Amino acid sequence: MNALVKYQVDPVVRSNLDFKLEQAPRFWFGGDPFKTRMFDALSLTFPIGERYFIQSVRLFRDKIKDPDLQNRVTDFIKQEAQHGIAHDKMNDIMKAQGMPVDQFIEYLSGHFAYILKNRSAQYNIAMTAAAEHLTALMAETFFSKKSTLAEVDPFVRALFAWHSIEEMEHRDVAFDVMKQVGEVPESTRKFALAFTTALMFGFTLYRTNIMLKKDGFNRLERLKLARKGLPWFFGKTGTLSRMKQQYLDWYKKDFHPSQHEVIRQYQVWVDTLNETDDPIAAGEAFWAAGL
Repeated sequence: MNALVKYQVDPVVRSNLDFKLEQAPRFWFGGDPFKTRMFDALSLTFPIGERYFIQSVRLFRDKIKDPDLQNRVTDFIKQEAQHGIAHDKMNDIMKAQGMPVDQFIEYLSGHFAYILKNRSAQYNIAMTAAAEHLTALMAETFFSKKSTLAEVDPFVRALFAWHSIEEMEHRDVAFDVMKQVGEVPESTRKFALAFTTALMFGFTLYRTNIMLKKDGFNRLERLKLARKGLPWFFGKTGTLSRMKQQYLDWYKKDFHPSQHEVIRQYQVWVDTLNETDDPIAAGEAFWAAGL
């Protein structure tokens, strides 16, 4: 597909959304500990990760001359800040459950501080653009089929629905900064996605194991949970395996994130939130409109 073909929606800043996460059960993914903790382990990285994305983009802000991109960067930063606030609330719930969230965050904070200080601005914006590509594809994958998250508690599902919508809206902002003013070599851009993917899922699996141990599952029980749960994510017909082709599009020379269509039920979420001012209702409508 030609790089000039665009499926772009502008970021919209939405704040003070209440997802009532305190009402969700401990194992909110249909009572499945492994699936729940996999998503929890990914979710807990969002606040610190998105603050890193903001810092990476800000490294180039003075170089941006395009007014449209300047406005999109501003809204990208505001959206990411709101994501951090919402997922901080989810982290507080995990802390109350006895999860070592602070230790995980401390490690991640040190990691991001190190690469911001010791790696080039080009490296950091490439890592950010790659992570945004990956999270946008995950948003599409988790919500395109209604059956995928059918067993998820509606309050948590609403949180991820909102986050998915906004990932769709700003999926190309860091990429455009990278391309227009970042002067990032193609080799760095391509490396960034592979490395980001390995880090994201490697650390997610590690944290999942630790969290399940805190839940009281012994080593054998955790192994059995992983054997049963991992194929759902990464098996031949696994949920994340479905995004393989779109994932690999990143490596095409003329790739741009907006070559991928926005998830088909995007407008359903937007319209429902506008009509009801209720993110739970919007999340349910969005999920129910999946194929």
